[in-house]
Amino acid sequence: MADTGLRDRIDERLDRLSWSRRLSLTTRILAVNLLPLALLGGGIFYLDTYRKQLLSERYKLARIEAQITAEALAGASRQRQEALLIQIGKEQKMRLRMFDAEGMLWADSFALDGPAFEFDDLGNDPFSVEFARWLDRAVDTIVGADPIPDYIEPEEPVADSWPELARAREEGVSQIQLRDAPDGSPVINAAVPVGLNGATLLTTRNALDITEKVRQARSTLGMAVMIALLGSIFLSLYLARTIVRPLQSLARAAMRVRLGRERAIEVPRMPQRRDEIGALARAVSDMTSALRHRIDAVEHFAADVAHEIKNPLASLRSAVESIAKVEDPELRAQLIAIAEHDIRRIDRLVTEISDASRVDAEISRATFEQLDLGDLAAAIIAARESRAENEGRRIRLHRSEAKAPVMGVPLRLERVIENLLDNAVSFSPPDGTIDITVSRDDDSRIVLSICDEGPGIPEDAREKVFQRFHSVRPDAEAFGNHSGLGLAIARTIAEAHDGTLEARSRPDGRQGACLVLGLPAARPLP
Repeated sequence: MADTGLRDRIDERLDRLSWSRRLSLTTRILAVNLLPLALLGGGIFYLDTYRKQLLSERYKLARIEAQITAEALAGASRQRQEALLIQIGKEQKMRLRMFDAEGMLWADSFALDGPAFEFDDLGNDPFSVEFARWLDRAVDTIVGADPIPDYIEPEEPVADSWPELARAREEGVSQIQLRDAPDGSPVINAAVPVGLNGATLLTTRNALDITEKVRQARSTLGMAVMIALLGSIFLSLYLARTIVRPLQSLARAAMRVRLGRERAIEVPRMPQRRDEIGALARAVSDMTSALRHRIDAVEHFAADVAHEIKNPLASLRSAVESIAKVEDPELRAQLIAIAEHDIRRIDRLVTEISDASRVDAEISRATFEQLDLGDLAAAIIAARESRAENEGRRIRLHRSEAKAPVMGVPLRLERVIENLLDNAVSFSPPDGTIDITVSRDDDSRIVLSICDEGPGIPEDAREKVFQRFHSVRPDAEAFGNHSGLGLAIARTIAEAHDGTLEARSRPDGRQGACLVLGLPAARPLP
């Protein structure tokens, strides 16, 4: 019960992903290739954390600088304080402003010695600057960054115009405030009391280096992601084209074959492709050709069956109709004998036709096992001799190999050897000898040849003997005792075992025919 519940939960979760089955192969390839790039692009947002860390460190530095400067200014003369403001502002590239106890500005390093820095656009290329600003706004929006007030110089240069100065004067401790410069760079103000007389100091630093580092990293990563994105899209579409288009071509060809509207449809084999798609195309083409061959064979087989059965039926009908009109006992007995012969012939035809139609299906479902073809031939010879089925013919078995292992269905391979021996017995003279040879050829195939001493088979008729219902029997044999399906069934079984069955002349040059069965050799069992 627990296993069943687990399987149900797994199936339920898989069903939730059933939407993906409706996506085209091109879409899936694009999605799989773009997902890693999306994760890489997420690094752009990670840089926001990097920026916050830099700002945090700069806050600490600004606070320390302001406190050290305030300590240096405390107790110094006014002239000395102005000199320190100019020196520190120039060296540290800061703006320093001193306010008295009433909050009025009385000293400004920029006014005393000129600006130590100017708000810059961080570059001369308007496009790159605008792109960097757009990227900053996009990242801030996505990560939900707190809004930063703009840096605006107050109209009245008094301490109350700066909230950080007002807090420092009120609380008596240093205060830090972050603002946005016109170019998007951070401006850090630090306010700190100076001495005990109520004076305050305001330091202003434009942290251009933070913006430059973050924007440079974002731009580099963004450009890398864009280039990789375009390359990935191009390669994904190329990959999809090399996969999807051949599959669509195969699907269209298979659909036309299924509809059967065009008998001459050629499924593309794609010989130039040596990958799995090419292998699939050739497999589908071979499967289609085999299917057409099978359909054509079934159509011809049906026509041949109708023709073969119609002849004995016509003879049987004629005999039955004539019996009622014949009064001569001897002639009536002859007609009854003809009718019985035709019935046996029809019965034999139906039995062998049924067997022939089942051969392929049964072998396709059967499990192959290893057997020794020489041992199988020896067992069949012994069984036939015990049943006196060789009709006086002598059968000799020659084995050039101690072992002749093959993979197959024993009952079906036995049927092949039986049919070949029946054929050899039929054509051999009453005192003839039938030679069975089991050997291994140059291609490491196990070969079993059955040679008789009969009239032989003309070279132009060696393929016809394997056609269904093709029967050329010795003159001494009664008509209708063979259906003409024996060798056809034997070849069908041989081909189902990936083997061959051929008719040849005797290798020793004597009169007679040889039927040669070739099967792939199996690796001997330990």
